Amino acid sequence: MADGEKPKGPASYFPSIEKAYGRPVQAWLDLAADRLDHHPHMEVVTWLKDDHGLGHGHANAIVAYVKAKLTG
Repeated sequence: MADGEKPKGPASYFPSIEKAYGRPVQAWLDLAADRLDHHPHMEVVTWLKDDHGLGHGHANAIVAYVKAKLTG
């Protein structure tokens, strides 16, 4: 990403995710990627919310980002 360019889409949530939940975003991405092997998008979002305490927007951003990278 160019200097000064702000992330767009789901990645724009990453700084606040790290700050709010105290883990590097890569840890969340890895968890979601592993779970997406066997579960659909919204089940992974619900799992992140229920088992890990993420808010809906943050959980959805993580899952959407991972899905886009896996299919892109």
